[in-house]
Amino acid sequence: MAAICFLHYIPMNYQNRQWIYATRPDGRVGDEHYVLRESEMSDALSINEVLVRARYISVDPYMRIQQAERNTYDLPHPLGIVQRAGVVGQVIASNSAGFAEGDWVSAYSGWQLYAKCHQSELTKLDAEAAPVTSALGVLGMPGRTAWFGLMEAGKPRPGDTLVVSGAAGAVGSLVAQFGKRAGCRVIGIAGGAAKCSFLTDTLGLDAAVDYRSHATVESLRAAIDAVTGGVDIYFDNVGGMVTDAVIPLIKLRARIVICGAIAQYDGGLDVPDLAPRFLQHMLFKRATIQGILARDFTARMGEMLEVVGPWVKRGEILSQETFIDGFDQLPAALSSLFDGRNLGKLLVRV
Repeated sequence: MAAICFLHYIPMNYQNRQWIYATRPDGRVGDEHYVLRESEMSDALSINEVLVRARYISVDPYMRIQQAERNTYDLPHPLGIVQRAGVVGQVIASNSAGFAEGDWVSAYSGWQLYAKCHQSELTKLDAEAAPVTSALGVLGMPGRTAWFGLMEAGKPRPGDTLVVSGAAGAVGSLVAQFGKRAGCRVIGIAGGAAKCSFLTDTLGLDAAVDYRSHATVESLRAAIDAVTGGVDIYFDNVGGMVTDAVIPLIKLRARIVICGAIAQYDGGLDVPDLAPRFLQHMLFKRATIQGILARDFTARMGEMLEVVGPWVKRGEILSQETFIDGFDQLPAALSSLFDGRNLGKLLVRV
């Protein structure tokens, strides 16, 4: 009789690193609000489980909203767990028929180098159709926010004047480009001459206003008025002084889309600053104002990908990315969002 050989599987261990959210910030978030934990992780997997090694980790303004003590659109981010975040990574080991070693995937696995994920938590990425990082940008949550926020709430029409605050950011830069394709006249508001040049020279916007060059709301409002002559759609990513400046400029039947208020996330979230006195303008102009969240359109992601995916593949949409290198840099990268140093989507390459 022939001898029967039984192969004995020997698990491999990986040195995992995790940023644990430990303390709620009162103001600017930073390293002091996290604990860096290191531990060994085995590649032993349950049925339909996949081991993913992170390659790119997202930092986004919404993370600071979740760190608030009060309920927002979410319960507060729990203390003592891995900081939640979107990730693009590669399969290291798989016990799922749907995923093989080397596959690129996206997941919401957080700030950790390695994660064991059920196959239902992963989306396989086609690295030949688009850069894999686009799953965290134009073909991911920021793209979904921009597309449905503008098209569903903003209702753009050819000839409309669209003003986008935070126009050089991950969402704003996409809203601006979608608005141009919809036939709008698009004016971006951003901080600094370099960002304003990017908006006009690279993205082809009709005008850009540098809010940092204005010390008062009145001065900023005059500058916006000079290049718009009135606003049909205001896509707001920042709130604060910029929104104070824009609201009195809205036209009849204007649409105001509230996507974010990053000016208040950095210390004024639990006790927000007073809002602009805009209700009279809403009345006079019979305008509408609508808040939008990416999660409201998750089930309709296919609609956006069907339209925007081919644009990305043909290079007709610029998905600007800023990279910071190093797993250790994650807390600092999140903090840097509130300095406005990034162009487009900010990613940490690990």
